[in-house]
Amino acid sequence: MIAFDYQPRTRLVFGSGSITRLGEFARELHATRVLLVTDGGLVKAGHAALAVSALEKEGVYVRVFDGVRENPDAADVDACLAVAREARIDLFVGLGGGSAMDTAKGANFLLTNGGIISDFKGIGKASKAMLPLIAVPTTAGTGSECQSFALISDPQTHMKMACGDPKAAARVAILDPQLTLSLPARVTACTGVDALVHALETAVTKKRTALSLVFSREAFRLCLTALPRVLTDPKDLAARGEMLLGAAYAGTAIENSMLGCAHASANPLTARFGMIHGEAVGRLIPGVIRRNTASPEAAAEYLLLAKSVGLDSIESLLGKIAEILSVSGMAASLAHLPVTSELVSILATEASAQWTGAFNPVSFSVGDFEALYQEVLR
Repeated sequence: MIAFDYQPRTRLVFGSGSITRLGEFARELHATRVLLVTDGGLVKAGHAALAVSALEKEGVYVRVFDGVRENPDAADVDACLAVAREARIDLFVGLGGGSAMDTAKGANFLLTNGGIISDFKGIGKASKAMLPLIAVPTTAGTGSECQSFALISDPQTHMKMACGDPKAAARVAILDPQLTLSLPARVTACTGVDALVHALETAVTKKRTALSLVFSREAFRLCLTALPRVLTDPKDLAARGEMLLGAAYAGTAIENSMLGCAHASANPLTARFGMIHGEAVGRLIPGVIRRNTASPEAAAEYLLLAKSVGLDSIESLLGKIAEILSVSGMAASLAHLPVTSELVSILATEASAQWTGAFNPVSFSVGDFEALYQEVLR
């Protein structure tokens, strides 16, 4: 068994309507001036107003930055940083999906430690203390609320830079399923598939431990059973809550075990074609699972996961995943993409350079990545 040192940094608060306690938690962290980092869609949906009201009720000054964009880059972080500096804040609140939390974390690195965001690529590059962060996810997907990493796109290559430091982790994560009820079906599907793939990948990585497996397995059970219910009935609050928990547990697993080759191969597709991350990992995970079964340990874990939800084989598991992808509107093929054989080789080279691939249970060569891409591009 792999040794581990588990130091939970994030307080998890789960429950319908728990957003109303945001001001209470901010006060507990001695906050007086807060930057709420969110996007325009959540402002229109009224979620930002709920957060502002909860903070102001406790006498906390609030400034809103609603310029969050999907897959934030260095310019997005700099824009958020400028507002944070002007407002002289002492706490960040990230309200939204992974992009909102990544933007808040990125701005936090620069506000407290100076420099530019690429200075923090890697782990443990922040030498000074960082401001507290409260994370309020409105999607059940990235699990960023339970991670110490900010994923920021490089403005030149559009590849994601992972900037990680224990000080960047949220002090509190508020999981309120009511905030996910307004999500469009497409966003629900893509973020939900992302959470499911997180569970599948973290369960078999080389870095997995007895502790991380507890979170991976429960995240898988929750996501596999709740996602079809949410897609069928978007107003199913219980299923929405299970998805939020599943995503948070999967995020906790990532923090302790990292990811694998589905994410390594998805990132170049997002960078080059703007493909939504959840759709990219969803379409690639079946091929990665098939290759990973060459590892007896990984095959045994996949079978255990399958049996935990009443399936009797890895093939049955793959069939269930295919069924969920179909209900999510994700076809098995990416043949519509303008990908030449030369570009497949470039994608494979880029995938092999992604750091998550190093944790996969089976080593992938550039040729293995080429074969994986060819499978989904037919």
